[in-house]
Amino acid sequence: MGNIIETIGNTPLVEITSFHDNPNVRIYAKMEGNNPAGSVKDRAALNMIRSALERGDISPTSTLIEATSGNTGIALAMIASMYKVPIELVMPSTSTRERVLTMEAFGAKVTLLDSMEASRDYAEQKAQQPNFFLLNQFANPDNYKAHIQTTGPEIWRDTEGRITHFVSAMGTTGTIMGCSRFFKKQNESIQIVGCQPTEGSSIPGIRRWPEAYLPKIFDPSRVDRIIDIDQADATKRTRELVAKEGIFVGMSTGGAFHAALQVANEIAEGVIVFIACDRGDRYLSSDLFVG
Repeated sequence: MGNIIETIGNTPLVEITSFHDNPNVRIYAKMEGNNPAGSVKDRAALNMIRSALERGDISPTSTLIEATSGNTGIALAMIASMYKVPIELVMPSTSTRERVLTMEAFGAKVTLLDSMEASRDYAEQKAQQPNFFLLNQFANPDNYKAHIQTTGPEIWRDTEGRITHFVSAMGTTGTIMGCSRFFKKQNESIQIVGCQPTEGSSIPGIRRWPEAYLPKIFDPSRVDRIIDIDQADATKRTRELVAKEGIFVGMSTGGAFHAALQVANEIAEGVIVFIACDRGDRYLSSDLFVG
């Protein structure tokens, strides 16, 4: 028996059965909402904080600071509380109230600003002050290394090495960068598919970054294909996953699932795995499940 941190990872792989009729194409969801803080970001948050502590980057007087759209912040708040490290989280004021309250419940200070870009600028500026330490998930190799060490190997194990396509939303790009590195070492022919919003679409957890804010850990050569996702399609698929599969997830998962279905309709056979990033209860105060 261990503490809550030791329950991070080894999330279920669940088959999707209601959306296509080709028995030679299988689609699976990697259920990251089953992590203790409720998202795939638990993995990166743990690796970033634990690695910083092991290297001595964080001292007993340090305060962590990080810009987040929500899930990373919740995971960091939980893990920082376990390691007894103070943390300030900076996020857009459009973030759902559930996310803010969850971070505060773990003891984090939450600062709300106009946009994700403004949040990143604020965190970087404040990190110049004494005793503040910026984890910087957008440029921190410990972000994607978590997925080389855990997510990729789990999917490889649970598909018995039969995975042919990996589909992931792209935000910080840590998940897709780490999994791509792992899968391509196992089998170069595995296709890595990323998702980004169409111009004008707003999908929490998936970003179309301005060039100046493109995550430094992102290497476009590690993604074989990028599929643009419309906000309406992401919403529709999220609602369908709940209604038809009993899978209660957020909008970025709906986007990744839409891309997975697109891939499924293009191939004669294969095993597609997409990341179900988080849980739907983070979006109940939004209109995601209304209508």
